[in-house]
Amino acid sequence: MGEKDIYRHDVIVIGGGLSGLRAAIEACDCGADVAVVSKVYPLRSHSVAAQGGINAALGNSPEAKNDTWEKHAFDTIRGSVYLADQDAVEVLCRQAPETVLELEHWGTVFSRDHEGKIAQRPFGGADVPRTCYAADRTGHNLMNTLFEQASYRGITFHNEYFVTSLVVDEEICRGCIALNLRSGKVHAFNSSSLILATGGYGMIYDHSTNSLINTGDGMALAINAGAQLKDMEFVQFHPTTLYGSNILISEGARGEGAYLVNSEGDRFMARYAPQSMELAPRDIVARSIMKEIKAGRGFKDGYVHLDLRHLGADIIKERLPGIRQIAMDFAGLDPVEVPIPVQPGQHYSMGGIDVNIDGETGVKGLYAVGECACISVHGANRLGGNSLLDTLVFGRRTGRKACSESNDGHVPILKEVMTREIQRLQDLINNKGEGFAPLMSEIKKTMFDRFGIFRDEADMNEGLRSLNDLGQRYKQVSVKGSGKAFNQSLIRVLELGYMVDTAEAVALSAIERKESRGSHFRTDFPDRSDDLYLKHTIISTDDKLQRSIDFSPVKLGLFPVKGDNYQ
Repeated sequence: MGEKDIYRHDVIVIGGGLSGLRAAIEACDCGADVAVVSKVYPLRSHSVAAQGGINAALGNSPEAKNDTWEKHAFDTIRGSVYLADQDAVEVLCRQAPETVLELEHWGTVFSRDHEGKIAQRPFGGADVPRTCYAADRTGHNLMNTLFEQASYRGITFHNEYFVTSLVVDEEICRGCIALNLRSGKVHAFNSSSLILATGGYGMIYDHSTNSLINTGDGMALAINAGAQLKDMEFVQFHPTTLYGSNILISEGARGEGAYLVNSEGDRFMARYAPQSMELAPRDIVARSIMKEIKAGRGFKDGYVHLDLRHLGADIIKERLPGIRQIAMDFAGLDPVEVPIPVQPGQHYSMGGIDVNIDGETGVKGLYAVGECACISVHGANRLGGNSLLDTLVFGRRTGRKACSESNDGHVPILKEVMTREIQRLQDLINNKGEGFAPLMSEIKKTMFDRFGIFRDEADMNEGLRSLNDLGQRYKQVSVKGSGKAFNQSLIRVLELGYMVDTAEAVALSAIERKESRGSHFRTDFPDRSDDLYLKHTIISTDDKLQRSIDFSPVKLGLFPVKGDNYQ
């Protein structure tokens, strides 16, 4: 494709992961001219790292023969600690079976049971085996399937373009400005509708399972363009990441029957969730591991063991080949013979850009879907297997809705913003302040130490002061290198800006919610308070570019709010 200053498409999707590809496919099938703008080649998107599976009430296993979408919805809402919007959960769970079958018909190679049906394994927070899987490489398989479908349809891909700003004029999103990483040239993208599908923000934390590209780009772009963020305080820590590298060790391992064991040889989950044991929701298991470590029952460097040995070599090699390979490659051990050292690590963001069930934000023409969005189907705690489902169900729905938009080209405003962005990037290159690396490290440490698994007022206030100081220092941060092509130092500086904005939103929301609910656990407010906080946290930007916090009601209706737990 030859280069030009302004590209025009009916629908532009920013992000080439599962949610972005599914939205692009649906918009294309509706007759729109669609383009995907991605800062990496799509098959390098973080969606490929998803391991364990995708939930759907297929009822293929004997234990789940009476499974229904209503049971799936109840488990999801209960797992969310009743903060999920129940109309959105109904859409998610009703459409789950047809979504999985669509993927199968498109070519996804799911694992099979002895009858040849799609195999389903148990996952945390579910009463029956409901998680369909492709060994322990489910995300990889789904990504290849959708990329094939998108390529077959002739969808345009603008790969290795980094989006620096959205273009909003007269309160309507007209497109975006992006930097071509290969040439260093800045371009404008004009569209009738724009869908943000940029993933999560794990890189604002130390000890994260996320890819290096997950820096909160979409959330920062959205709030700075006038959209709102929702429930940013809810950050999921996966219980089992490989000690030393924090590579994800799939919940599928526990679904197959792996044990969590402390340094004394005890299956300690019996102390915290005797009925659910290792398959309690992720927030409970992660806190339980940390309590064992803090009580001195972890191993000396701060981890516990995930023991698969009793499963036997055949099951491990057939159903968990990726986990075995990760353990051998990155820890030098074979889980067939020895336990895997694991510790909790940041994994997923339940909060994100505030959207309705059609992916619409408060800015006309601007949509969001996937992990960067908050519909909300995950509430205070996401169940494993629901995130892949979320990307596909609402990717399809958002892509369909985005086709209904139409607006003029508005070339003058695009050129004006593009000119400003060119100057802004040059100013960054001309800065003579400190390098980006120390600031990036400080953000990660601040967020993990002050806004991690356990939180309290004093720590979080200190953390917010540190973030404010980092925000001031960022204004003078220096780009090391002035070359145009693949100037990775410039990209890191731009990502650092997104990280600062996103971290501030998490901090403000966490301080404001004075209760414990799901992944948000405050030692100074350890109890859940439905009277005061059964509501969503909303962050907006005012006319003076200051962040403000408000609340909105949770949409109830399917199931009454209960105080039940997983003990």
